[in-house]
Amino acid sequence: MSIKRTLGRILRNTAAAGVLLAASSQAQAALIFNFSFISGTSVAAQNAFIAAGNRWSSLFSDNVTVAMTVGTASLGAGILAQANSTTQNFSYSTFKSALTVDSTSANDFTAVASLDSGSSFNMLINGTSDNPFGSGSATPYLDAAGANNTQLELTTANAKALGLNPTLTDLGGNCLTLCDGFIEFSNSFAFDLDPSNGIDAGQYDFIAIATHEIGHSLGFVSGVDVLDFNFGPFTANQFTFVSPLDMFRYSAASTAAGAIDWTADNRAKYFSIDGGATVGTLFSNGLIQGDGRQASHWKDSLGLGIMDPTAGIGELLAIGNNDLTAFDVIGWNLNLDPSGVPEPATWAMMILGFGFIGGAMRRANARQLLGAARTVPA
Repeated sequence: MSIKRTLGRILRNTAAAGVLLAASSQAQAALIFNFSFISGTSVAAQNAFIAAGNRWSSLFSDNVTVAMTVGTASLGAGILAQANSTTQNFSYSTFKSALTVDSTSANDFTAVASLDSGSSFNMLINGTSDNPFGSGSATPYLDAAGANNTQLELTTANAKALGLNPTLTDLGGNCLTLCDGFIEFSNSFAFDLDPSNGIDAGQYDFIAIATHEIGHSLGFVSGVDVLDFNFGPFTANQFTFVSPLDMFRYSAASTAAGAIDWTADNRAKYFSIDGGATVGTLFSNGLIQGDGRQASHWKDSLGLGIMDPTAGIGELLAIGNNDLTAFDVIGWNLNLDPSGVPEPATWAMMILGFGFIGGAMRRANARQLLGAARTVPA
């Protein structure tokens, strides 16, 4: 029996031979996106997606090209969009060395210093068949040795940012060419493709949602979603899905144990770059075992950043300080200091020279899911 390596909903395969409409990229930027659009993706949607890529390109100085395929499909109920990313495993030692060399900011140096020394790391885990509290028990335990403690799973875009040399795939035929990510938008919702004058009533902010989904492929993912989806029958050593972001995932219990928190349950999990000593931004903690939201997101409904798990009708969304700090410490190099960046509610009211959009933020109660799905052949 193999672990199902799917986060959220399985992506529907819409790619077919000869349906490439355009390959677009941003010029004069260190971070370049090459977008391939599946047949049926309107020119307006293509331009909006390119605008989303420009938001990230304006922020990062990494000399990286990210290839992505984009299209639309009939997704699950309540799902606005979802991202499927190419991933590759690297040893913890290789990751740590690359992160050390890549360090440029004060947060980078603090984050690297917080990592466990040696070739492995400590983690709290639960829901494994070899849990000492009983097979499949939800009770957390300290795991300090094994395959899951000695390697990380990186999105290939994140690996590129760290100067590694990942291998791209076609993601099971979803990509039109070899790519770092495949993003689908639901064809069941109304999207506002131009947020410059706010988001129209009854519509969702397309550019912000595209920005969010690109963020998953850039590395804002958590392997806890794999544990959450496969709770019970597998040993700890089979969960070789710890992400760079997971290296900064803590709880009160894991901090006390000197370990990251890689459990699927509803205890509070937070982002911390100093080994858990500073309680930072809260994470969501599991679609099934946790709070009903994928662990590859900030905690829902707190306005924590572009990587929140849901979006509301008429809601104007933006990248914020929490997002930038997270991307900074997992390997991306910023063009600005995130400590001086206002939070999303403020950003949405400003016109900035980094590709962000001004306009009134209008929130609504009807919120829909944003997915971080990854489908990889077993």
